[in-house]
Amino acid sequence: MQSEVAHHFGKGDTSKAADLNGLALLLAFGFGLLLLVFGWPLADWLGEIMGAEGQTLADSSTYLRIRLLAAPGFLLTATCYGSLRGLQKMRAPMSIALAVNLLNIGLDSVFVLGLGPIPAYGIAGAAWASTVSQWLGAFMAIIAVRNALGWPQHLQASAIRLLMKIGGDMFLRTSLLTAFLVLSTRAATRIGPEAGAAHHVIRQVYLFSALALDALAITAISLIGWYIGNGMIAGARRVAAYTNGWSLGLGVILAALMVIGQDSVIAMLVPPEAAVLFASAWLWSAAIQPFNALCFAADGIHWGTRDFAYLRNAMLIACGISIPLLQMIDVAHPDALDHIWWVTGVWIVLRAAAGWLRVWPGIGNAPIGNNKLS
Repeated sequence: MQSEVAHHFGKGDTSKAADLNGLALLLAFGFGLLLLVFGWPLADWLGEIMGAEGQTLADSSTYLRIRLLAAPGFLLTATCYGSLRGLQKMRAPMSIALAVNLLNIGLDSVFVLGLGPIPAYGIAGAAWASTVSQWLGAFMAIIAVRNALGWPQHLQASAIRLLMKIGGDMFLRTSLLTAFLVLSTRAATRIGPEAGAAHHVIRQVYLFSALALDALAITAISLIGWYIGNGMIAGARRVAAYTNGWSLGLGVILAALMVIGQDSVIAMLVPPEAAVLFASAWLWSAAIQPFNALCFAADGIHWGTRDFAYLRNAMLIACGISIPLLQMIDVAHPDALDHIWWVTGVWIVLRAAAGWLRVWPGIGNAPIGNNKLS
């Protein structure tokens, strides 16, 4: 929703943005109910395929079923967050997320450990604390969007096709992204437990750094969407250039911090038997951080231009090349973990290059390519 709302906000048509948001909320609630209905009977099976058994399986099934009750609330919240960011109201999602997490912590202490007449529910209590907090966050987010946009006036069924097409493109893209990450982790665990542990630490650091890189990408979505809604292609290209510049700078800083902090990370997070494998792969992962930053920037730029099909196709190409390379890695090779991160670098560089070429010079029917300036 973020890019759609940003475009209509740029046009000054907030009523259309309100209508799309209302329709998106209905779809989000419906998909959340589907997750609940289909996920509930699968809870035991999902626990089994993850290796749980006995009491662990029973606890995991209980936790998952209770958390599924919050599925509609989670999707409603995510939809509202997108609309608020599209309106460039970045503080509202942050404030709601902070309130939800604080409430979750407070309810955990009550439901998990018990308080006064409330008994200790253990794992089930933790699930209820998260579920209650999630629904409160959903109501807060809906109120925030209503205050910013008002209630929808004309829900048009024809707009469902647009939202479903966007959702389909982004679902495929995200599925491919997830598949590559899962397969790379699987390859690392096939090398051995030490390599699996080292790879997991590197992945977690990457996920943490993604929070900073994603902040720039989210900002780009809103600003570029607003400029395009205003018909100001040159302004959108300037935002794209600034986003790339700031992201590249941040990527270089993150790479430097990774190199400088290598010994500290090993001491805190890496098992001694995995330290040797970790050190080499860590340096390779640091080397590709600047390209990773450009990759995040490209995603934000093209999300803002609503170029979802291009993002999908770029991911198809990157995964179509990189996943077979992952499968070709000899896990018995002493540098196998390094090879996984080399392939990860190829995957990232391909996506970053596709993002750059779409804007500079602007291959295909690029929404903010050079051809749009004439």
